[in-house]
Amino acid sequence: MVLGVDPGTARTGWGAVESLDGRMKLLDCGYISTPPGMKPAHRLKIIFDEISAIMRHFSPDEVAIERLYFNTNVKTAMSVSEARGVVMLASVVEGLDLFEYTPLEVKQAITGYGRAEKVQVATMVKALLNLPAVPKPDDTADAIAVAICHINMRESVLR
Repeated sequence: MVLGVDPGTARTGWGAVESLDGRMKLLDCGYISTPPGMKPAHRLKIIFDEISAIMRHFSPDEVAIERLYFNTNVKTAMSVSEARGVVMLASVVEGLDLFEYTPLEVKQAITGYGRAEKVQVATMVKALLNLPAVPKPDDTADAIAVAICHINMRESVLR
């Protein structure tokens, strides 16, 4: 089972996906939300505590995380990198192997097109896992996509 994570300070999405005999199944998903007015260190502590609890609950074989995509907003990039660091630390503390994928790699693995729009990725997540609806919010769908990307990458190496 793979725990996919889309890190962010305001919201960190997560999705637990298993693959048996080439068929993927969503076990559970959600997001960790932190209050906007809270001090950054306290927000990061919430993310660390909650993602650690999720890791202990699901006991994933591996964790897949989205690699930082740097855009023009340096402040956003800094807070996302801090949230990534917390998730990476939690993975190490819990003794889990961690794998990183760029947004381009995730989009390519899910849709076949590295420049796909968010809605295309979310629609494919729904289709690939035979879900009744697109997972919400976007952070959750993105985290599930990261898990699917890792499963696809791992299984292509094993073939």
